[in-house]
Formats: sequence, C-alpha cells, structure tokens
Amino acid sequence: MNQEYISLLAERFPTIQAASTEIVELQSSLYLPKETEHFLSDIHGEYEAFVHLLRSSSGSLRRRIDEILRDQLSRQGRQTLTTLIYYPEQKLSHLLESIEDPDEWFRITIHRLISVCRSVSSKYTRAEVRRALPAEMADILEELLRPYDDESDRRAYYEQIIESIVETGTGRSYIIGLAHLIQRFATSHLHIIGDVFDRGPGAHIIMDTLMAHHSVDFQWGNHDIVWMGAAAGSEACIANVIRVSLRYANTETLENGYGISLIPLASFAMDVYRDDPCDQFMPHSAEDRVSAAELDETEELLLARMQKAISIIQFKLEGQVIQRRQHYLMTDRLLLDKINLKTGTVTIKNREYPLTDTYLPTLNADSPYQLTEREQQVIDRLRQSFQTSEKLQQHVRFLYAKGGMYKIYNNILLYHGCISLTPNGSLAEWKIDGQTFKGKSYMDRVDRLAREGYFSTDPARRQYGQDAMWYLWSGARSPLFGKDKMATFERYFVADKSTHKEKQNPYYKLRDKVKIIRSILEEFGLDPHNGRIVNGHVPVQVIQGQQPLMAKGQLIVIDGGLAKAYQKKTGIAGYTLISNSYGLLLAEHKPFVSVEKAVEEEIDMESDTSSIYTHPHRLLVKHTARGEDIQKRISHLRELLNAYRNGIITEE
Repeated sequence: MNQEYISLLAERFPTIQAASTEIVELQSSLYLPKETEHFLSDIHGEYEAFVHLLRSSSGSLRRRIDEILRDQLSRQGRQTLTTLIYYPEQKLSHLLESIEDPDEWFRITIHRLISVCRSVSSKYTRAEVRRALPAEMADILEELLRPYDDESDRRAYYEQIIESIVETGTGRSYIIGLAHLIQRFATSHLHIIGDVFDRGPGAHIIMDTLMAHHSVDFQWGNHDIVWMGAAAGSEACIANVIRVSLRYANTETLENGYGISLIPLASFAMDVYRDDPCDQFMPHSAEDRVSAAELDETEELLLARMQKAISIIQFKLEGQVIQRRQHYLMTDRLLLDKINLKTGTVTIKNREYPLTDTYLPTLNADSPYQLTEREQQVIDRLRQSFQTSEKLQQHVRFLYAKGGMYKIYNNILLYHGCISLTPNGSLAEWKIDGQTFKGKSYMDRVDRLAREGYFSTDPARRQYGQDAMWYLWSGARSPLFGKDKMATFERYFVADKSTHKEKQNPYYKLRDKVKIIRSILEEFGLDPHNGRIVNGHVPVQVIQGQQPLMAKGQLIVIDGGLAKAYQKKTGIAGYTLISNSYGLLLAEHKPFVSVEKAVEEEIDMESDTSSIYTHPHRLLVKHTARGEDIQKRISHLRELLNAYRNGIITEE
C-alpha cells in the first residue's frame, strides 16, 4: 500500500492495539457459517406477496422455528408464533383480545422469541448483532441474547430482566423488536433480479422496503429501466410508463406513490378524443387487472381515451429516437409514416393491413413523428412531474447506487433477461464507432450509458444515455428485453395476430445447453464448471411442463409469476432461491391471499421447497466473496501494523 493509504487507515485505527483488535475480529469472522442469501425476481408491484416472502425468508424461517420449538409447542402454537414474527404489530393486537393473562403470555412469548433470535443470529459476530439492535432497547436485548448456563447465577438476573419488561408495560415493544430482529437475521443479503415496477399497484411500497433493507443489490429489469429513463426526463420512457399504467388500470404508483398528476393528459384526451369509443384501448379485463378498485363505464372510457392519447404521443417520440439513432437499426418500427388514412391501412414489411382504428386526429401525414403543440404541452408537464417527484428521484437514485446490468456474487452471475446470442450460440456483436461490443463488454457499455442518461451534465451525453435507456426497454439487442421488437402498435391497430408476434433472442432456445451457459460464465470470468446463472424476465410456465432448472442446474430461472397477471400462464405464484452454508434451496410458491388472512387466520404462503445443490462441506465466510473482502482488509491492517512497528507511522 502507498503511504497515503496507510495514513488514512491509521486515522481509523490509531494504535497497534486498535489495528490488532480489528484483525482478531475479522480473522475469527471468517470461520462463521456462510451468509444466507435470498433471491427474488419479477415482483411487478405485488407488494403484499413480496413483503411476506421477505419477512418469511421464503418459508425458511418457518422451518427454522419448527426445528427450534418442535418439543415446546404444538404445530398450531408454532404457526401462531410464526405469524407473530411475520406481522408483530397486527398479530399482537389480534392475540391480546383473547388472552386472559397477558403478563404471563408476555413472559412466555419473550422467552420463545429470544430462543429463536439466538438461533438465527448465531452466524453473526457480536458486533454485527449489536449494530442491528434498536437503539432504545439495545443494552437489554444484548443481555437477553447472551447464552447462559441454566445452573449459573445469571439465570435469576436473566429472569428478572424479563419480569421487569413485563412489569413496566414494555412487553409489546420488546416482542415487536425481537420479531423484526428475527426477520433481519434470517437473511443476510437480498438479491433482486429485476422488475419491481408495473402490473401491480405497490412498486413504490416495495422500493421503500428495499431502501430500508440492511443489505441488498439490484439487477435492473426492462420495467425498471423505463421508469429510470422516465425519472431522468426521457420523453419516450415517460410515455411508455404512463401507457402501461393505463393499460392495466393501475395508476396507484404514479399518482399516489409518486404524486405525478395525470390531469394534463386527461384534459387533453377528453377534448381530442371525446367522441372516440377507443375500443382498442380499453383497460385489461377485470380478471387481468391488477388494480383493486373496480371501474365504472365512465372511468374505463376515460382511461381508454387517455391511453390512446399517450400511445400516439409515444409512437411519435419513439420515432424521433429511432431517426436520430440510426445505429439502433430500428427503422422497421417506424410505422406512423406507413399509415394511409384514405384507405384506412398500414403497410408493414411490404404488406398492407387494415387498421382497426382510423381516428387519428393528431397525425400529420407530412410530418407524422412531430408532436402537435398541445401534445408537446402535455409531455412537457408530465416530464416536469417526473423530474420533480422527490420520492421517485430517491428511488431511482437507490437503483443506481445498489443496481446495475449484472452482478457477480459468490460464483453466481445475476442478470434479469439474457445475454444476446446469435442463432449458432456465439455472443452477438455490435459495432459502434469502430469498437466491437459483445457479452460482458456490451453489458458494461449499456450500464455506463444508463448512468450517463441520469447523471451527466453534458446535454448531448445525457440525451444519448436516455435514448439508450429507451432502447434497453424495447430494442432487439437489449439484454433486458430479449425480443426482436415490441409490437405495441400492431396490438392496438392491426387485427392480424401474426403481426403481434415478438421473436425471442436465440438465448431462450439455447439456454438449456450446458456448453452455452458455460461459455457465458467464462465470458464473465466465472468458473464455467462450478459457476451458476440466476435470471428472471420470462415466466416459467410450470403448467405447460417447463422447469426452472436448465443446463443441468447451472442456470436457474426464478420468474414463476409472482405478479397476478402471469399466474394463469405459469400455474404458480413465483420462485425464490435461498443460498445458505449448506447449499441451494428452490422454493415454488402458491398465490398469496392477503395480509389480513395471514394475520387473522394464520394462512401462510404455501411453498414447496427442494434442495437443488448441497455443498460437499458446510461453507464458511472464508469461502465466499465477503470472505475475500475480509482477507484484503486483514492484509491491509497487517501492513498498517508493520508500519507502526517499523516506525513508518506513529501511534496517536
């Protein structure tokens, strides 16, 4: 290390004793069991199911409670305690209504929660446990969590602490605190493999939850990147975000979550499309709609007109991006200039199709991709709303801070969608400005561009980055999208369903081949024989016999339909993955009913969990990526010790 770095390290560890103590603590932590990692993907606004999976660690916490308390509690008693741990505030109120002796119940329950908390916190250092304790009760909880001998003098001391908690009327606070600690310790690190946004009504709630989480990383999905682009000010992304929300009658996140006013769009739509039935733009049917509220005919018609208005604006704005970025090779998506309003047709790939809707009052045949003055006013006001939404900007900055296009963690490669391949299985190449990009280099490039689109102070680079974010949402070479086109125009305006087909990247046909997956792992610098890939994006249709494990288990797809809109196609309600010191566990989930049912009737989310890999020996922290980081820190501290002992640095 250089002298400057040693001096900086010395500021934190100003004596030989301080540096030595840190080395001892770090060295010993290497021999704790490997952290428990929790993997979730494609949440799509389903905040209640997401929060339940998070609190329950996908069911693994329930199994842990069964192991600890099997000899002390009946199955029903364990289920009640489990529900209390998942939802302490709600369940406590519900339980106390029927308990005859609350003080005795508090004593017994606190004892049981301490037993569970001791067990789940056993793989953490005391310093880590201490940092997790709520400040106002940290000293007491630290004493309670210390192991003790039943025959020791400390037993009376321990019992008196609990007695005093009950006598002072703070039992409720300690039960809630212990429940949240148990949730906290059950999972060390959380991986989100993309797509928090769209479909369901609570993306903003999920983002708040992630921001409060103690340790999380995020791989951007296509539905995330379009919201990130919208927050950055990309007009094409803004139009897409609003259109998707209206299509599913789901404006909760937009309006109530982020305070984005749709009044300018509603006013414009009611005026320009006031006599238009907008049949092709009606929100999805009630069974597909993710919004809890039922809409009357007037509300549905308003949403349809708003959806049509923003769709036309979207097609114009996308056309502008395609025209200024010729290297996107997307001129086949320029369809507004192929419309013939006199014949009521559109020409797609040299074939003429009748339009299902010919009322296009804002379309100018001479300049079809230019917004009208009123359309520009609408998009200007919407852009201002997105850019000034404080909560949206906080959430997007979090996605940039914790997220990226991919991540490598403990010999697992995480990404949302795909790695673009050619039909023969080689990495698809893209030549830009004399440089060739493919695989990892391409992912690194678009990651950088997405950041420039939000953070750059150079207007040209910022615009380039925002256009790249729109491309990542819908471009043929986008690893987040993975299809040859997004046929939004055709679905709205052409009845022939052959035009609606979106051809998947060859990756999706080839990803079950071990050779292909190993070549991708090698491209990203992982062990091709022992590494794994986890991704989502395309739901595993279990109902049709599809399986989440591919390429002999080296690829794990964990999008199984957590979003309600996909569950009819998949037959389940999602997959999650747990990686612990013993191996990998895959959980297949049934639909979550509701928090109310979970609390009142103690109905847990049904899950089938199976072990998909068992380590030859139990992994310790020293075998992990975290262990590598700790070893580096130890090495630096040893150099600091040498500097102290050789007189290069003096103690304070």
